Amino acid sequence: MGAGLRRPGDHLKICAQGYTCCSQEMEDRYSLQSKDDFISVVSEQCNNLQAIFASRYKKFDEFFKELLENAEKSLNDMFVKTYGRLYMQNSELFKDLFEELKRYYVVGNVNLEEMLNDFWARLLERMFRLVNSQYHFTDEYLECVSKYTEQLKPFGDVPRKLKLQVTRAFVAARTFAQGLAVARDVVSKVSVVNPTAQCTHALLKMIYCSHCQGLVTVKPCYNYCSNIMRGCLANQGDLDFEWNNFIDAMLMVAERLEGPFNIESVMDPIDVKISDAIMNMQENSVQVSQKVFQGCGPPKPLPAGRITRSLSESAFSARFRPYHPEERPTTAAGTSLDRLVTDVKEKLKQAKKFWSSLPSNVCNDERMAAGNGNEDDCWNGKGKSRYLFAVTGNGLANQGNNPEVQVDTSKPDIVILRQIMALRVMTSKMKNAYNGNDVDFFDISDENSGEGSGSGCEYQQCPSEFEYNATDHSGKNANDKANSASAHPGAQPYLLTIFCILFLVMQREWR
Repeated sequence: MGAGLRRPGDHLKICAQGYTCCSQEMEDRYSLQSKDDFISVVSEQCNNLQAIFASRYKKFDEFFKELLENAEKSLNDMFVKTYGRLYMQNSELFKDLFEELKRYYVVGNVNLEEMLNDFWARLLERMFRLVNSQYHFTDEYLECVSKYTEQLKPFGDVPRKLKLQVTRAFVAARTFAQGLAVARDVVSKVSVVNPTAQCTHALLKMIYCSHCQGLVTVKPCYNYCSNIMRGCLANQGDLDFEWNNFIDAMLMVAERLEGPFNIESVMDPIDVKISDAIMNMQENSVQVSQKVFQGCGPPKPLPAGRITRSLSESAFSARFRPYHPEERPTTAAGTSLDRLVTDVKEKLKQAKKFWSSLPSNVCNDERMAAGNGNEDDCWNGKGKSRYLFAVTGNGLANQGNNPEVQVDTSKPDIVILRQIMALRVMTSKMKNAYNGNDVDFFDISDENSGEGSGSGCEYQQCPSEFEYNATDHSGKNANDKANSASAHPGAQPYLLTIFCILFLVMQREWR
């Protein structure tokens, strides 16, 4: 634009009203473009992270489901070869076991310990009939037999060990997969930015007002950009504290998955472990039967003509070969748990402090600002010169003194508050899983988000009980809340009401 095209800028609303190259229509177009540029760069940053969590969740989910399918198929194939007709006549017992394990992983709402106790009790009833086939047992008698499972330990120590291993491994695996889904959804929701009017004005001034002065090739100063991004992304910055806690908890559970809670090392040899338990019952069948007869009373012998099989015919005559961990197949979903966890751990570490780094990462984009080393030859909002203001801190509480963007800290962003609470709840569940404790999960079926997310209703569909500013919120840590409350005495009752209502809503969603 040549100097001859310049005219007084009294008609401009945001850009400097000295001599200018821009009409009011051009300024309006630049305002829309600056908003689009900002949304585009922020979305690119967030979409990359969201895609990482989405792809890892999908891979983990495929792996765990295929691992269960492989374990069930392996047990069925080996038991058919080893036990033949006796297994096939009782195969529904084992099918039910795997159905319950799958249901726990996919839906939850299964008490793993009770389910496994029931499996061993039912197996004892079947086995007891087989090793005492010359007797008739009523349902009441078999119920009495099942009560001796714990006392007599007919299957040796396998049930106790397997129950501990399965419970810990499944809780950790399901929690970890849920964590990846929650991370994916939090990033997806928070990446949808809606700049305030004050933010949009600052963006226009930063990106395109220089054009109106003929400085088309001069980029905004880096620190100037940093202040505007920290103002426009103040609410996202307040996610950082809970996000970092969540990432740390995910890394803790990842360590468990690599070690004692490794679901692959539990499920691959489960057929061998159950077979060992069966063999133990067979070898100790005489002693077990005698003690049961003492406790439950002598059984009624079958008439001679109705004895269809002898004890030797019903006995299990085969044992699996010794199990060697190095022979364990690692082909579920074309990978192994160790490789999956190693990859995800690296991505988790990279994702830490994502929200506090987001303003800097946006300004690192060459479309948004000049490089850090170009401090004197950049646009500072008024001209081509060094930017003199200090860079403000991240988060809503630090924006009161932002020299570039006026931020209203009194109205919380409901979307952001929901994500802070989602992270907090998931972090708590991660810590439980790390300690091997079972946790209640909200459903991740198609009802919620199509793919299974674990974050409740989509924000576009959530009831809009509140009027709120879409880029301002107060999800802070305790110290920030105290400072903010003292600076804005009217905000505290408002925030308390918000959190109470949100807590009730989230409880219903996650029950």
